[in-house]
Amino acid sequence: MTLEQVAKRSGVSTATVSRVLNGVAVVRNSTKARVMRAVTELKYHPNLHARSLAGGRSRTIGVVVSNLDNPFFLDIYRAVENDCHSHDYEVLVANTAYSPEQLIASVRLMIGRRVAGLAAIVSEMEDAIVSELMESRLPIVLYDVGTAGGNITRIRVNYRKGVERIVEYLVALGHRQMAFIGHHTVLGPLDERRRALLDAVQAMCPGADIRIVADADSLDGGRQAIRGLLSTGPAPTAIICVNDLMAVGALRELRERGIRVPRDISVTGFDNIKLSEYCYPALTTVHIPRDHIGHTLFSSLAPDANAANTMGKEFVIDPELVVRDSTGPARG
Repeated sequence: MTLEQVAKRSGVSTATVSRVLNGVAVVRNSTKARVMRAVTELKYHPNLHARSLAGGRSRTIGVVVSNLDNPFFLDIYRAVENDCHSHDYEVLVANTAYSPEQLIASVRLMIGRRVAGLAAIVSEMEDAIVSELMESRLPIVLYDVGTAGGNITRIRVNYRKGVERIVEYLVALGHRQMAFIGHHTVLGPLDERRRALLDAVQAMCPGADIRIVADADSLDGGRQAIRGLLSTGPAPTAIICVNDLMAVGALRELRERGIRVPRDISVTGFDNIKLSEYCYPALTTVHIPRDHIGHTLFSSLAPDANAANTMGKEFVIDPELVVRDSTGPARG
């Protein structure tokens, strides 16, 4: 179906149909109803790419994430998607699987498609890619990497504060033998959380034992990390996981080995994805407001959708500890 056929069916000019579809001018309600009825009857789909070129700007937001299998990234994407649909934007998503090469390819593809703005919620970011994004002059949102300013908006989570709250809580429960489970594919936030963990343990409990293991960012990666941890030394009294997804996998492996949580080992996560509330036992974790991140991301990339222009600013998010059933006093 074409614009001309819609115009003929509704008895108006193609210019009037275009005005109705784009909402760029006042059209009588009766005329608008006639046009929309014709659109429905003819099953007309506007050419969004052509419309964006004709209007002088794109109506598509690009989102690049590290791992869509992890609900943390999926929750942020859904918040962006909801905002896009509410403001007549489309959203284009790419998954890098933590590959810097795939990140470069995805970024260049989206720039080539002339998206209105681009968000990179990734951990494998490199300085060269940040420079390329700055040179694009597109509105850009970076998560936990880069520096805010110009066309770059940065959303940063205060991971150190979140880790400190976990360590403070565990130390108060008497834990002195701890382990950290990370995922080896991460370059940024993992390093920050690991450094924060070591600093917090040293400050709050000097001499405490802390071991570090890593595997893939997945449920199975959490299980494999537990296997590696228990095969290389005595079981700790508490395990701090880099995120909830790996923590849920760790809980499964501990349960199958007959290790009771939290009686034998306490387990914590990070992010507070929905799964953390429904797994067994319910997971003690740190809450990261993914909806807020998604809404902030959209308002920075599509400033016409909101009164305030947030492009070029930095937003810092302070996480909050959520205590559930997976933690308790240290054994013995």
